[in-house]
Amino acid sequence: MKHNYNRFDFYPKKNKLTTSNIFNLIHSNLITSKLENNFEIFDISSNDSVRENSIYFAHSFPKKELLKLKNILFITNDNDIYNSIKINSKLLIKNISEVYNDILNFMYNHEDNIDFEDDFVFNEGSYLSKFSEIHNSSKIGKNCIIGRGVKIGKNCIIKNNVVIKNSIIFDNVIICDNTSIGTTGFGFSLDNMGSINLNPQLGVVIIESNVHIGSNCSIDRAKLDYTFIGQNSMIDNQVHIAHNVVIDENACIAAQTGISGSTKIGKNLICGGQVGFAGHINIGNNVIVAAKSGVTKNINDNSRIAGFPAIDLKSWKKIIIKSRK
Repeated sequence: MKHNYNRFDFYPKKNKLTTSNIFNLIHSNLITSKLENNFEIFDISSNDSVRENSIYFAHSFPKKELLKLKNILFITNDNDIYNSIKINSKLLIKNISEVYNDILNFMYNHEDNIDFEDDFVFNEGSYLSKFSEIHNSSKIGKNCIIGRGVKIGKNCIIKNNVVIKNSIIFDNVIICDNTSIGTTGFGFSLDNMGSINLNPQLGVVIIESNVHIGSNCSIDRAKLDYTFIGQNSMIDNQVHIAHNVVIDENACIAAQTGISGSTKIGKNLICGGQVGFAGHINIGNNVIVAAKSGVTKNINDNSRIAGFPAIDLKSWKKIIIKSRK
C-alpha cells in the first residue's frame, strides 16, 4: 500500500528554507533549539513517510527510522520529546500549529494561498492543467476541472462536472458526476480558527485500479501523506471521505456515509448507508456495518456491528427486541 510521489508536482516551491534561516519565521514561538547541521529543507516527514532533508513535526515520539536520518529537523512543543530525542537539529516551540502554518506556507504554494496559480487548457468542454498527466485512453466528460499534478491512468471514465486536484488515479477508475476529489481537508486549531489559519493540506489522494466512485462525493487530500482508496472498491453517491483516511481493497460503502479524518479501514468492508465513522479509529478486515450506525471506536476483524454507538450486531438486535416488549 506504500506509494511515493513528488510533492512539488502538486505544490510548487515558493521559497528556499534552511535550518539557518528558519528562525526568521518562528522566532516569536521559539523556546530553545539545537542546530548542529545547516541543510536545505525540501520536504516534510511523517511516521509513515520518512524523507531526508525534511522537517518532522513531533506531536508524539518518533519512529526509529526518523532518528537515523542525517538531515532532519525535529520541531515539537513537548518538552519531554525535545529532551529525550538524540538528534543534531531540533526546536522546542510554543505553538506547533502556528509554526506548522508559518513554515509550510513559506515553503510551498498551495490552493489555499491567494497567489496559487495553475495553467489550464480548454479541451472538449473541460479545463485540464498543463501540469497534469491523463492517459489518452481515458475519457473526460464536460465541465470538468483537472488540476496541477493530477495523474489519471488508463481507461478511466470521468463524468461531467467532476473536479480532481492533488490526486493520483490508477487504471479503470470511474468517477461520477459532480464529485470533488483532492479537496482541502478540515485542518485547523480550535484555539485559532478562521480561514486564514487553516493548516496547509499538502498531501494527495491515491485511488487504485478498478474503483467506482458515485455522484456528489467529496474526498479530501491528506494533510501530509495520502488519503487512500484500495482497488476494486465501490463508493456510492454522497459519501464524504476526510483527510488521511485509508480504505483498503474491496470496500463497499453505501450512500451518505461519512468517514472522519485519519480513520484506517481494512479489506472487504461492507458498509450500509448513512453510517458515521469517528476519526482516528481502526477498522479491521471483513467488517460489516449496518445502515445508520455510529462507529466510535476500533473494530476487530470479522465483526458485524450496528447501532449508536455501534456494537456487535446480535447484541444490538437483542437490545432492540427487549426495548419493544
